[in-house]
Amino acid sequence: MNYQEPTAKDRPPLAALPASSQDTSEEMPWPLSHFSGKLRAHIDRVTPTWVEGQLVEFNLRNGTAWMTLRDLEQEISFQAVAWRNVASGLAGKGLEPGSRVVALVKPSLWEKSGRLSLVTQRMEPVGLGDLLARIERMKQQLAAEGLFSPALKKRLPVLPRSIGLITGRDSDAKKDILRNVSARWAAAQFEIREVSTQGPMAPIEVAAALEHLDALAHVEVIVIARGGGALEEVILPFSDERLVRAVAAAHTPVVSAIGHEADRPLLDEVADVRASTPTGSAKLLVPEEAVERENISLARTRMSQGLERMLSGEAEWLHAVRSRPALAQPEAMIQVRSEDLLRLRRRALFSAQTTVDRARDWVAATRSQVASLSPQSTLDRGYAVVQHRRRIVRHAGELEVGAEVHVKVSSGEFTAEVTTTTEEKTV
Repeated sequence: MNYQEPTAKDRPPLAALPASSQDTSEEMPWPLSHFSGKLRAHIDRVTPTWVEGQLVEFNLRNGTAWMTLRDLEQEISFQAVAWRNVASGLAGKGLEPGSRVVALVKPSLWEKSGRLSLVTQRMEPVGLGDLLARIERMKQQLAAEGLFSPALKKRLPVLPRSIGLITGRDSDAKKDILRNVSARWAAAQFEIREVSTQGPMAPIEVAAALEHLDALAHVEVIVIARGGGALEEVILPFSDERLVRAVAAAHTPVVSAIGHEADRPLLDEVADVRASTPTGSAKLLVPEEAVERENISLARTRMSQGLERMLSGEAEWLHAVRSRPALAQPEAMIQVRSEDLLRLRRRALFSAQTTVDRARDWVAATRSQVASLSPQSTLDRGYAVVQHRRRIVRHAGELEVGAEVHVKVSSGEFTAEVTTTTEEKTV
């Protein structure tokens, strides 16, 4: 059986075609013209959009402008066309290949060739003033987010183990930094990343190099450097929002060394330290070796002098201590204490003797007093003690004639019999 091309009669009517693309199949496909019509209808619904890019081609033929717009960073380009009513106004705006422009475009599909182009309704060149105004607005926005806060600034290391350097390929800025840092500190080590420092790709390459150096543990500070140049070459690439946010997110301290003193890209605001020039960054990165050696020498001299003064003072104090009588003649202290001890012993003996003598006198006096008051003393004076039935007789009337009494005299005692009693009356 020979294969025959289908004719228009063999194709199903439009009403029988699938309603949407997801309903199509191998058995029920859309004709290419139908697909093209659907695609154009979908594209025609896109509203006009402002886009920014670089004008790489601009040809004005028969009143129509044929152009090519390319993205500022990616390899993406579109064909653009401005019809007569719009193209007539573009001629006087100084547009030429290489210009940076913003354009109000609406996509359009030419069905016969399947070519997509951008129909330009308006186009304006982006001047330096417009770019600077845009940077100023972005600066205010990033400042409001806190990216420029002094509290986020990190301190630079006193003497970094390794310095990360992001700069142009074989640039003067690179040579100046290497020469001046090595002159200040000969042992300085570098991790160098050479990137594009101007043009649309500069922010992307610088941010990628920053991320790579930030991941290296031995890199303790990173310098982003570029020499002077035109304002748009210095300010624009280093005011890119992606680069600014990459610097803010870095864990390693970042030094901005862009252009000259008057150049102030947004990188200067977000960096931890700003150097006025690439050459001036050397003073921020490493100390001056000769000065540090001199400082060390002075410090050693001061330490030596301080130690000598301390030892001299301690020696004088030790000499003064040794010259004191207690150490010069320690036996004198013992002699004094010995004399004090002897004197105290004498006082103690004298006090004890006096106390004993007084006690002896008191005992003698007390004994004499007791002796004078004792019954024996009374008996010695001629008195007698008469007892009857073990009781002392005090009155004669207590006795009866013939009673036997016991009489005690000064020396001895005897028994007597009562023959008479006489009781005297007391007055």
